[in-house]
Amino acid sequence: MSPFLPTDPLGLDELLTAEDRAVRDTVRGWAADRVLPHVAEWYESGELPAIRELARELGSLGALGMSLTGYGCAGASAVQYGLACLELEAADSGIRSLVSVQGSLAMYAIWKYGSEEQKQRWLPGMAAGELIGCFGLTEPDVGSDPAAMRTYAKRDGTDWVLTGRKMWITNGSVAAVAVVWAQTDEGIRGFAVPTDSAGFSAPEIKHKWSLRASVTSELVMDGVRLPADAVLPGVTGLKGPLGCLSHARYGIIWGSMGAARASFESALDYARTREQFGKPIGGFQLTQAKLADMALELHKGILLAHHLGRRMDAGTLRPEQISFGKLNNVREAIEICRTARTILGANGISLEYPVMRHATNLESVLTYEGTVEMHQLVLGKALTGLDAFR
Repeated sequence: MSPFLPTDPLGLDELLTAEDRAVRDTVRGWAADRVLPHVAEWYESGELPAIRELARELGSLGALGMSLTGYGCAGASAVQYGLACLELEAADSGIRSLVSVQGSLAMYAIWKYGSEEQKQRWLPGMAAGELIGCFGLTEPDVGSDPAAMRTYAKRDGTDWVLTGRKMWITNGSVAAVAVVWAQTDEGIRGFAVPTDSAGFSAPEIKHKWSLRASVTSELVMDGVRLPADAVLPGVTGLKGPLGCLSHARYGIIWGSMGAARASFESALDYARTREQFGKPIGGFQLTQAKLADMALELHKGILLAHHLGRRMDAGTLRPEQISFGKLNNVREAIEICRTARTILGANGISLEYPVMRHATNLESVLTYEGTVEMHQLVLGKALTGLDAFR
C-alpha cells in the first residue's frame, strides 16, 4: 500500500501521465527559480518590472497559448495547461493572469475567430512571448453585463472607427495587440487592434491592493481608425467574448488551487514548527481541524479541476460545468487562504509568507471572469430552466 502523503493525500498524482507530470514539474521549477525569489518585492512595490523578459521565458516553455495548435503553440492537453496554471498561481496570481490573458483570451480569440492573415500576423510572436496581447471587454460602467457595452465601432468607407474605454485590462500597457469587443450596426464584433494605432492609449492603473505583481490598465480608444481586416471575421455577438471567457475560466479553476496549495503548505509547515504552550501548534486539536478542513477542500478542488480538464480534452465540457468549477474553487481557495492566515497568526500578514498575498490576489480572481453571483445564476438557470438575469 502506498504511504499517505500530506502533499497528495488522495493519490491524485496517479491520475497523471508521465508527460503530465513532466509539464507540471517544468513549470514548477521555472516558477521556483524565476518568480518566488522576487515576487514579494514585486508585490510590495506594485509592479512587474520583468514582464517582457518573463513573457519570453514563458514562451520558450510553451506556456503561452499552451493548449492551442499550430502557429508555434504547444498543442498541450487541457489537463497539462491546467497543471501549468496551478503551478504559476502557486507562485502568484499575477503571473497566471499574464499567461491566461495572453493565451486563453487574446490568443484564443484570434485563433478561434480570426482570419488566417490575423493568425499568421499575431500568433507566432505571441506564442514566443515576443508580442504581448490583452483582451478588452469590461468597461468602467459595464462589468457583468457586457451586452450593455458602450464602446462602438462604425464603418467609414472600408475602414472602422473605434471609440470607447475598457477597464481592468491585464497586460494592457505592455501589449502589442489588443483584442477589443465593440458594438457595431451588425452586433458585437471583435477587433485585433495594434496598440501603436493613432488614438489608442493604455494608462496603467495604480493603487491596487490586489494583483499588485501584474500590469493592469485602462484602454482608451479615441477615434482609432482600423482597416477592414482588423475585425475578427469568425463571430458576431456575445458568443465570441463569452467563448473566450470560458477558456480563461477553465485555467482559473486550476490556478486558484495553486494559490490555495501554497497557503495550505505554508500553514502546515508553520504548524509543525511554531511552538506555543510547550509544543508545536500543529499538535492542538483546533489547528488540526483547520488543516484537515483545508486539505479536504484543496484536494477536492484539484480533483474537480482534473475531471473538468478530462472533459475538455474529450470535447464534452459545458459552460455550466466551467461555472461550477470557477465558483467552487475560487470560493474555497480564498477560504483556505483566510484559514491559513489564522494558523500563522500575526506572521500571516507578513510578506515573508505567501498567505496574505494569495488571499488579496484571490479577491480579484473571485471577481474577474464572472463574479460569484453571476456563476450562481448560471447554475441556477441550468438547474431550474428559469432565467434570473433578466
